[in-house]
Amino acid sequence: MSSSGRSRPLSLMFLLGMGMASERTSCPSRCSCQYLEVNCTGQQLQEFPAAIPLDTRQLILAANNVSYLPAVELSFLADLVYLDCRKNLLGDDLDFTFIGVAKLVYLDLSFNNLTQVTFSTFSHLLSLVVLKISDNPNLVAIEKDAFANNTWLRHLDVSRTGLTFLDTSTVRDLPNLRFLGLSDNLWHCNCSFLDFITWMTESNVHFSGEDADNITCYTPEGLRALKMPAVEAQLHFNCLTQLYKQDYIFLCLIGFCIFFAGTVAAWLAGICAVIYEVHTSKREEEEDTGRRDQLEEVRSETWERPQHLAVVRELTKAFLARKPSRAYWDQPR
Repeated sequence: MSSSGRSRPLSLMFLLGMGMASERTSCPSRCSCQYLEVNCTGQQLQEFPAAIPLDTRQLILAANNVSYLPAVELSFLADLVYLDCRKNLLGDDLDFTFIGVAKLVYLDLSFNNLTQVTFSTFSHLLSLVVLKISDNPNLVAIEKDAFANNTWLRHLDVSRTGLTFLDTSTVRDLPNLRFLGLSDNLWHCNCSFLDFITWMTESNVHFSGEDADNITCYTPEGLRALKMPAVEAQLHFNCLTQLYKQDYIFLCLIGFCIFFAGTVAAWLAGICAVIYEVHTSKREEEEDTGRRDQLEEVRSETWERPQHLAVVRELTKAFLARKPSRAYWDQPR
């Protein structure tokens, strides 16, 4: 084989290596790139940056104006483990957005415009450990099973949002949860929230921090500004002794239903008693009529019987005397 033939494979390998090197060193405009990291912080980006190296492990998009994360472009970053999207304009259309980044471990969506978290929002992030969705003032609802698939989650922050209620099973079923941020929310400490407050006092989850004193009740007025773990005893007492307006309405409805049911039952029982009385009296009248008829028959038979007895008595005497009696011969033939 000639030297020129041997050099061709070497040149092809060199060109391929140069192409791969150029792919690794490509970087989106206005972003800085290091080894496996792309940092686009504070660049006033309006859209998700293009030409991100496919082997990127860490992507920082903080402090921009990005309002949409394209699921297709994200799915190209299959090795992504760290994504920082804080201080953007991301809204409530994040369902199925992270379907292609299953290796993601760290996700920061704080300081955005999220309104709700559903099961489909993070259900594909099976390796997620840290999730920050704090400082979303329009976030008012987190579905009961929103984190059902995020069993590796250790750090969850929902502080300073619009949440007033959080179902206990949403966080109780996370076996590896160690930190939960809840401060500065408008928590409604009613009887429905008592289960969650009880779980806070009994769990091993860490709630303290710089603003731990701000985990307080906002409503009702009598419990405002009271710390949630400490309010458990008073809330227990209120829920066991205090009746609300709807409770009185419920009791009135129950009383009316019982009264109505008793009235109807008494009316039906009266009707049944009257019908039974009429039927019984009619039967007694029939029996009395039958007895009267039998008595009349007996009386008529008894009335006729003495005459026959007198005749028999005379005949018997005549037979014994062997001569006919005058009474016998005097009877007309």
